[in-house]
This record gives sequence, C-alpha cells and structure tokens, in this order.
Amino acid sequence: MTVVAIVAGVLLIGAAALTSYRILAGPDTLDRVVGIDSLVAIAAAGLAVWAAYSDDTMVLPGVVALALVGFLGSAAVSRFRVRDDR
Repeated sequence: MTVVAIVAGVLLIGAAALTSYRILAGPDTLDRVVGIDSLVAIAAAGLAVWAAYSDDTMVLPGVVALALVGFLGSAAVSRFRVRDDR
C-alpha cells in the first residue's frame, strides 16, 4: 500500500505542477477557472489518497466539501462570465 500511495502522490504532484502552469499561462479567464477547478480536484484526490494511506476517515467530509466548493465556484464564475459576454 505504501508504494501505491507514493506513486499516487508523485502523480498528483506532477498534475498539480502542470495545472499551476496552465493557471499562470492561461490566456483567458476561463482557462484559469478550469485550471483552478482542476487544482481543487487534485487537492481532493490528494486528501483521498491520504485517507486511504492512513486509514483515517475523518478527512472524507473535507474531500466532499472541497469538491462541492470547487464545483460551485466554477459554476458561479462561468455563469457570470456568460452573462458579461451578452
């Protein structure tokens, strides 16, 4: 289980690094919003990996809350962005 957690952690760190580049280099606001949403999803996945590794289920409500906040934030930004384009 330790090897799987380490591999998952390394892959998540790589994904976070690539996503951070997308956020910084994004030419458009929506590109940055998608990048931030992806970064929130990567953080939730990191918490889930930690919960599986440590057998600690106390962080699972945090995973659910983080996923909900990420979704609502992306939906709100995209809604206001569409409204501004009209």
